[in-house]
Amino acid sequence: MKYSVGFQLYQGNEEPFSQIVKSYREHISEVFFAWQDIASGRSPIATRHGYTDWSAQKRTEEELRAIKQMGIKLDLLFNGNCYGEYAISEKLANTVVSVIEHLESIDCGVDIVTTASLSIAHTIKKHFPKIEVRASVNMRIGTVKGMEYLSDLFDSFHVQRDYNRDLKHLEMLKSWADEHGKKLVMLANSGCFINCSGQSFHDNLVAHEHEICEVKNLDDFLPYACWRSLKNKDNWHMLLENTWVRPEDIHHYEGIFDTVKLATRMHSLPGMVIDAYVRKQYFGNTLDLFEPGFGRAIAPYIISNQDFPKDWFTKTSSCDKMCHRCGYCKSVLSKVLINTEENQ
Repeated sequence: MKYSVGFQLYQGNEEPFSQIVKSYREHISEVFFAWQDIASGRSPIATRHGYTDWSAQKRTEEELRAIKQMGIKLDLLFNGNCYGEYAISEKLANTVVSVIEHLESIDCGVDIVTTASLSIAHTIKKHFPKIEVRASVNMRIGTVKGMEYLSDLFDSFHVQRDYNRDLKHLEMLKSWADEHGKKLVMLANSGCFINCSGQSFHDNLVAHEHEICEVKNLDDFLPYACWRSLKNKDNWHMLLENTWVRPEDIHHYEGIFDTVKLATRMHSLPGMVIDAYVRKQYFGNTLDLFEPGFGRAIAPYIISNQDFPKDWFTKTSSCDKMCHRCGYCKSVLSKVLINTEENQ
């Protein structure tokens, strides 16, 4: 089992991401990345509020070339949740084709395309049949039916993260995937809330972030369900009820996933995250491993990763997920929640 890690373009004196990858190359099989200002599951890379970093593309290409030369696969993201009026257009198809052709021409050939768009998946299958087409985690595919419906378009599937802690369900999905020549991938360190009722709204916001940042928005409205909930300390137990898997527990997924995705594209310390999962151990604030991490939401409190009870994984990977009638995570929170100001 190896990791797929999210590319991050270095700024100023930061360590180039290719150097981080080089340090852990034996444990990394893929690097996923978005292309400049094309909508993806995160903010645009090159342009913010009209200001464009004109060196961004050159530096990105140099980094990707160095990573490709290490024998690591490149996974190009077209996983925006919405492409507006161009969603099924020839223009979008031509854009996708041109980006892939350009990367091929500069020795950064794409091995995988991850997308949430059926039309983009169709375009890749039509023009680049050798490229693996992967269903984005944003599609929330977590059933055999979900994979069956789109088996003609996708070669691999990010499993709906809400099932990360249900090993029996994952094993059932794995059985179907093996029988049908498909591959499963898990996102291990998402900080997002499980079964989030605001995910579609949020994903659409991100897809249109370039436009949203250029208009006057409501200054008395917080659009993120997670941050809204965490303003109330009584809801902090929700942080433990989510989909993330601690580095100490990642070995339980051997045999189910060949590839585990680590969200590091927007993380302030991507090397720290990769190191923790490679070593399968982390001492510090558990929230610091995730994207989003929510460390600011509960500061000065932290969730002490080394203080989780020994039965944590067994309990949370076999329960019925009816959190509203169970008090286990609340009881664990009382043991792992530390006020750092009191300990000074």
